Amino acid sequence: MTELDPGRAVDWSPRPAPDGRPLVGRWCRVVPLAEEHVPGLYAEVCAPGTETDWAYLATGPYDDLDTFAAMCRASMAEPQRLSTVVLDATGKPVGMASYLRIQPDHGSVEVGSILYGPSLQRTTAATEAMYLMMSHAFDDLGYRRYEWKCHSLNARSVRAAERLGFTYEGTFRNAMVVKGRNRDTAWFSITDDEWPLVRTALEIWMSEDNQGSEGQLETLEAVRRSLSGEG
Repeated sequence: MTELDPGRAVDWSPRPAPDGRPLVGRWCRVVPLAEEHVPGLYAEVCAPGTETDWAYLATGPYDDLDTFAAMCRASMAEPQRLSTVVLDATGKPVGMASYLRIQPDHGSVEVGSILYGPSLQRTTAATEAMYLMMSHAFDDLGYRRYEWKCHSLNARSVRAAERLGFTYEGTFRNAMVVKGRNRDTAWFSITDDEWPLVRTALEIWMSEDNQGSEGQLETLEAVRRSLSGEG
């Protein structure tokens, strides 16, 4: 009889859940979503012209503040979720994201419900917000796995995951019905052994040495390839 292999042993004990501490960067801060943020956040992410940004989210778009505020309150009250808001350098709410599927016993957490307003999209602060949330999970809390999931047809989200350094793991077919339509869900992750390379690449990309008059001199992918010896 062949002996079964139960997998590699790990020195592991449960870790704390994300604790809502302010995550402070150079270009932005990520803090728990609160009532005081809702009006400013609504003005940013529900402004005219942002409707398509909600296409792949489970809710929205919203055309009145009261309904949007009710959604925010529900997300803030949801178990196994920490809803956060991204504040720019002036303290203005410009986007939101959440820690989801928080599993302290296994050291696994998902980042999701990401929605950036027009002033945050395609900025260094947008990348820094994701870096701050990753760093909190891995460096502050000692998690083993950081997940990203999106509609397989959401090319922007797939591209963002790949750019940030997530590894594609597969697609769950017929995973959900969202807004009356089928959703096949693409799964991505970063593990704790991959995080040092991902973190270093992000830090180099955001550093003063990589700043030019029109933005970063090297792309994040190029930095990561150079660090891994691929280019």
